[in-house]
Order: sequence, then structure tokens, then C-alpha cells
Amino acid sequence: MINIKFGTDGWRAIIAKEYTLDNVIRVAHATALFIKNNGGSSAVVGHDCRFAGPMFAEATAQVLAAHGIKVYLGQGFVSTPMVSLGVVKKSAFLGVVITASHNPPDYNGYKLKSHYGGPSVPADIAAVEALIPDSMPLLSLPTLENMLAAGLLEYVDLEQLYVDHCKANFDLKAINSSFVRLAYDAMYGAGQNVVRRLLSGVSEFHCTHNPGFEGQAPEPIHRNLKKLSAFIANNSGINCGLANDGDADRIGMYDENGVFVDSHQILLLLIHYLHKYKGMNGKVVVSFPVTDKVKKLCDLYGIECIVTKIGFKYIAEYMITENVLVGGEESGGIAVAGHIPERDGIWVGLVLLEYMAKSGKTLRELIGEIYNIVGPFAYDRADLHLSNEQKDKIVENCKNGNYKSFGDYAIERVEDIDGYKFYLDDNTWVMVRASGTEPVLRVYVQAPDNDSVNNVLDAAKIALLQ
Repeated sequence: MINIKFGTDGWRAIIAKEYTLDNVIRVAHATALFIKNNGGSSAVVGHDCRFAGPMFAEATAQVLAAHGIKVYLGQGFVSTPMVSLGVVKKSAFLGVVITASHNPPDYNGYKLKSHYGGPSVPADIAAVEALIPDSMPLLSLPTLENMLAAGLLEYVDLEQLYVDHCKANFDLKAINSSFVRLAYDAMYGAGQNVVRRLLSGVSEFHCTHNPGFEGQAPEPIHRNLKKLSAFIANNSGINCGLANDGDADRIGMYDENGVFVDSHQILLLLIHYLHKYKGMNGKVVVSFPVTDKVKKLCDLYGIECIVTKIGFKYIAEYMITENVLVGGEESGGIAVAGHIPERDGIWVGLVLLEYMAKSGKTLRELIGEIYNIVGPFAYDRADLHLSNEQKDKIVENCKNGNYKSFGDYAIERVEDIDGYKFYLDDNTWVMVRASGTEPVLRVYVQAPDNDSVNNVLDAAKIALLQ
């Protein structure tokens, strides 16, 4: 039996290697013990579009029911936010999502959601980890039919719950009757049905059920969305693009020219729209790799900005106890006030589409407003697939302060909240961090423009790989 550890957002592993039915049952057993130890009696369980999702979700449900816990089981594939919302709507103690989010198609995973409808906090995740047995005790697992008869299973249309919630909170008529013409890339993920149910006249990409994702990790970043970008750039009738990852809790967007709008720009747009135009207040909580322009905008608006370690669970800790206007990560996981404390790529997309519809402005025009306030910037990230030995050596060099420059770019100062952020000047930085869910070293760069980003990124990679 392997030692199962939860990363930045859940346990993830390669299907049939470490992610097996036996290991999922071990984690489900620990989840059941945690629920009972804390006085809970029910859970929501759902799966996304990945291979064998229904089997892993049903096995999880059976283990929970074997412990006397009632399970609300999602019908068909669902997004992570649908499960989180379902936990709130059903007043359940916990939620389980069978998903590996944006990871490559040979992965699957197991996420935990708490009663407030967001990621379980680190202390609760650690408590579940500690309960995972080295070997499984013998359990007599009930059939789904017996669970239904015993009142321990209820099938729930989590997608319908989510659609109804969106209709109650957005002016969909204003969006659908506006100048906005949307192209949507579901990346074969769990957002595909909802978008077509909420928005009319959408040009769809990869909106079919394909657990193999055509071999592509379903992460909504530009290098994975070239077809969507080219379609928008070459089609004058389309003026906006939206993309979500495999479990639809992350977002990427495109402007009317097919230019990628990243999570840093999206965070700035949300703060600007919600505070300046909608009169909303609250703290802004972002993870360490997010652009410093967010803090600059917050300072100008008199909003407190808090920086956390990487992992939305750290942001959620603030959202469940304090008034948070916007919380988000560099990776496209963003949450806003007025919804559950959960990353939600579709919900955030609807906020920005509503912003466009009611302002009459395109995304590029709205970003121009932001640049007039905080100044322009560009950003990119490289994922270095290295051996553990190479990766550990680079991290150790960062820890020991061995890097004084990247090529011709001298390092002025370093921050190490989670990973290492090397400031080259007030508008340029390089960040280095090992991924918490994949065998990857991530290198992030911010600079004044795209050419500068590429030059700094090249110099950083050369220095790191020497």
C-alpha cells in the first residue's frame, strides 16, 4: 500500500498505478471516519469526466454508506463547484469530488469539500490523511440498491441545482441580448453542458465527453488553447472567449483579437468591477505567484490585500471567516463574493460577461481601463519536466541563495512565502516553485511586455538548468 498524501488541492495519482480502487476505498474509509468523528452524517459525492469516474464515485459512496453515512450522489459528470454548491444546498457535512482537475488524462484524484461549500481547510485535510489505514479493514460494502432501500443513498441532479443558482444570480437576459458573442472551450471537461444551458449562440470547442482529453492536460492556459485563439482572431463575429479546465473550477479568457486574458488580468478586472462599479467591499486574498499589480490596485482603492501560500484551501480559510471580495490564484482558480467560497470558472466567466454586457465594452477595452490605473504588464509560465534530482537541486540552490542573477538580470531581493520570487526591478520578477501535484518545476515571470517576459524567462531557464 502506498503512502497517500494530499497536495495543494486533493490527492492525485496515475490511474491503475497508484490511483486504484483499493486506494480510493482507503481514502473513502478515512473520510467516513472523519465525518463520524466530527458529528457529521451526510456527504455529497460527484465525479467529473475522467476515466472510471462513476466507478470511483460509487465505491466512495458505498464505503461511506457502510459507515452509516447518507450519500447524495451526483447524476452524470459534474464540476467541482457543482459538488461544493450541492454540499450547501443539501446541508451535508462534506463533499467528495473524484477529479484530477487540470492534470494530464492518465491522472485521477480525490478532493474534499467542507460544509460551507469550499475546499476543506488544511487542518481537516491533515486529519483525514492521518486516518488513512495502511491496509483496509474488512468492510461489507452495500449495493446501491440496498443503500437506496435503507435511505443511505439519494441521487441528486447537481447540474440542475447549479443552473438554477446561476439563473437566480445573473442577468442572463442582458448577457444573451448584448453585443457579446462567445466562443467556449470546455477542454472536454465538466463545464460543457452548463454553458450551453445558460448562454445562447455560443461557438463550442471540445464540448463532448472524451475522458482521454485528446491526450492534452485540460488546463486553460494559452499553449493549450491555440485553436480557440485562432478561431476568435479569424472570426469577426466572435468577440470573447472562455475556457475551463477538466472540473470547471479554473478559467482562461480571450479578448476580441484572440489574445489570452490571464488570471492576473481577470483578478484585476473583478476587483475593478465589483468595487468601483458595483460598490462592493471586502478584502482581496491571492496566492503568492499573483502579480503585485493586484496589491497596487487594492492600495489605490483602500482595500486590504492578503497573500497566501499556493493552494485555494488557504484562500478559502479567509473566505469562510472574513468578508472577502475576491480570492484567487495565478492558475486560474478564482472566487468572488456573493457565491460559495470556491473556485468557479463558469461563475467568474459569467461575472465578466455581465460586466461586458452592461458596460458595452470589450475585454480589451476593460483591460485598458485597468492598465491606465496600474500600468501595463505581461506574464508567462514555463513548466520544466525534470528528474527529482534536478528539481531538488534547483530548489536547494534557491533556498541557499545561490542565484545572484539570471544572465544579465541582477536579483535585487527575494521573497519565499511559497517558492522563491526573485525581484529584478519594481516591475519584473521570476518565481521558482516545485508543483504540488505533478513532477514539474514551475518558472513564472512578470515583466513590462511580452518580449521582456520571453527574454527573462530564457535567461532564468539557462541559469536554473546549468
